[in-house]
Amino acid sequence: MKLLKAAAEEIIEGIKSSIEKLNMKEVERLIELLLQAKDRKIFIVGMGRSGFVARAFALRLMNLGFNVYFLGETITPAAEKGDILIAISGTGATKMVLTASSAAKEIGATVIAITSFPESQLGQIADHIVTISGRTKTGWPKEEDYLARQIIGEREPLTPLGSVFENNCMVFLDSLVVELMHRLGRTEEDLKRRHATLE
Repeated sequence: MKLLKAAAEEIIEGIKSSIEKLNMKEVERLIELLLQAKDRKIFIVGMGRSGFVARAFALRLMNLGFNVYFLGETITPAAEKGDILIAISGTGATKMVLTASSAAKEIGATVIAITSFPESQLGQIADHIVTISGRTKTGWPKEEDYLARQIIGEREPLTPLGSVFENNCMVFLDSLVVELMHRLGRTEEDLKRRHATLE
């Protein structure tokens, strides 16, 4: 159980560090875009574990009364100019996320990237970026600075692949929902009324 405890502590510390590193101007702009899109369609896309995070966020936006869709579902309507696409990808290089983001951009939708790599291809497509720190599948280790990190005592995180980004992103988006609740004047009871009853 030694590794379990060590990994849990690392995850918790990573989340704390990620929240402290947030650029609040990026976050404030994201909130503004979401509030302005209250009567528009909001599409959310993510693959793999980032897709699970995206679905969880989409659920909470629906609970808040937003017109939100997870991209890839058969009931997803057509996107139009003025709609929003929120693209979640730690690397900013996930092919299907890039394809969806490019298509949204061509239509005239606003593309918001949530990524660890603002300079990535996704970052270049996006109209707005929120940077969430985290190790990603291609972001660690970088061969050219591997020896340098060893010399100064840095080691690879215990959690595999993109877990650091996904955990950080989940906590950030859950926290963002609380801020949106406050700004919209919503209570937990309001959210419960929109929660699924056919389960």
